[in-house]
Amino acid sequence: MPPQHTRRRARIAFSDSAAKQLENITSEAEIHALDRALVVVSVDPEVGEPIPGDTAGPQLREYTDEVERVRLLYWVTALRTVVVVAYLEV
Repeated sequence: MPPQHTRRRARIAFSDSAAKQLENITSEAEIHALDRALVVVSVDPEVGEPIPGDTAGPQLREYTDEVERVRLLYWVTALRTVVVVAYLEV
C-alpha cells in the first residue's frame, strides 16, 4: 500500500509583543495550555475565527481553547506560517 501524504503542520512564529508575553510565562500549566493551543493552530491554521477589520493587511484570526482557557490572536502567511500576535488567558 503506498504511503499517504499528510499535510504538514504550519510553522509557528511570534511577533515581538507575543515573544515578550512568552518570556513572562512561568507556570507549567500556562506552558501546557499555550502548547495545546499552538498544536491545534499548527495542524489547522484556519481553525480560528476571522476578526473583522481592514482588508489591506493580513487577516487576523482568533482561536479560543475553552478547555485550557487560552486565546490566540494570529495571522497566516502565504507559506502557511502562523504568526502569533498575542496570547491571552480567558
